[in-house]
Amino acid sequence: MLRRTPMKKIALFAIFSAFMHAAVAEPANKIVSLGGSVTEIVYDLGMGDKLIANDISSLYPEEATKLPRVGYYRAISVEGVASMKPDLILASENAGPKKALDNLEQLGIDITRVSDQPNIDSLYERVGQVAQALSVEEKGRELVEKIRQQVSQAQAIKGKNLKTVLVVNRTGNIQAAGRDTAASALIKLAGLNNILEESQKGYKPVSAEALLNLGPELIIVTEGSLQASGGMEKFISHPAIAATPAAMKNQIVVMDDLLALGLGPRIGQAIEQLKSASNAAH
Repeated sequence: MLRRTPMKKIALFAIFSAFMHAAVAEPANKIVSLGGSVTEIVYDLGMGDKLIANDISSLYPEEATKLPRVGYYRAISVEGVASMKPDLILASENAGPKKALDNLEQLGIDITRVSDQPNIDSLYERVGQVAQALSVEEKGRELVEKIRQQVSQAQAIKGKNLKTVLVVNRTGNIQAAGRDTAASALIKLAGLNNILEESQKGYKPVSAEALLNLGPELIIVTEGSLQASGGMEKFISHPAIAATPAAMKNQIVVMDDLLALGLGPRIGQAIEQLKSASNAAH
């Protein structure tokens, strides 16, 4: 007869206890989401009622804007998040600062970090990771398939390959999106040509001379940036915008901030909007 040593018994008991704890663990019911597309995915999975707070980049759906805010997901405070007493934080991998998230974990709060890179494969991975964290894996697979179909349908729409630039106004100065941004990924998915893809990385201020030389035929601006610029009339008269082919032909596309910058579940809608804008160009 095989005899187990006390040490073996302890080890087996520890494994059994861990298994039983995992088996009876209840799904999180008080969730804080950090990242606009993360929040949107939670709602698309039918789990929005589990959210108790989010960050200011969570602009969609409308219900999300009515929840308490814990700041901006890239600059959260430990106190603000901890005060909500969540049992789970769903965080974009770009959320931070890292020290703040580490401190929240030390307080015993579970944190699931999800993929958030500027490409569509990262979106599909993000959906799966959020679904797994919420124990709704099947819904996650269904949502990924739905997004894939919408993207395919949108990309099947014929459009013009216009020279395009996406600009934002976050600090009073107009900046444009270069490579390694969700905006640039969206432009490419829509069959357009980001004129700053080769010359710059990320978001940088753009001069009137630079834009005039590059000659964008289509300009994308977010709703928030247009508001910060003082409206369409002031935006289109800005020295960096006014002399461009896009401005002179009034080929300006105004997009929902999260739709343009989030690379989230509504990516098919974003592609379709840009395809429509390119076809309307003359």
